Amino acid sequence: MLFWGHKTLAMFDIWSLQHFASGIAMAFVADLLTVKVFGKFELSPASRKLLGFFLVIIFALFWECVEHYLETGLISGAFGARVTHWFQGVEHWSNRLIGDTLAVILGWYVFNRNKYLAIPAKIFSVLWMGVNIFIFPDSMYLQRFLTW
Repeated sequence: MLFWGHKTLAMFDIWSLQHFASGIAMAFVADLLTVKVFGKFELSPASRKLLGFFLVIIFALFWECVEHYLETGLISGAFGARVTHWFQGVEHWSNRLIGDTLAVILGWYVFNRNKYLAIPAKIFSVLWMGVNIFIFPDSMYLQRFLTW
């Protein structure tokens, strides 16, 4: 196992940046949910923050499950082979369970310290996804370009 490199071999890869930005964006949504949905329960600020943390973790791990199924081709849909090829292999377990989750948690932490970073993080996430899905040939193209 590597610390940094291709997602099939390493704990962290170039997509860790996306997970960090997504953690900020998810923390923003979780913060809104704790105010709008759970606001009538008069939770303390610490309880709201903890509830937001758990919402972010649950969503991040849910996405990792979906991503695993997409990588292995178990959710094929109309573009099965193309989607599996785009993902370029199955993430190393440490990448999926430790690296990506830590990046999301760091994003949640940063959002709770600097809420004004939510808009730049959301813009970065949308641009990142657009470039990587519609311009680059696969998800690991940028990683290979930067490390080879």
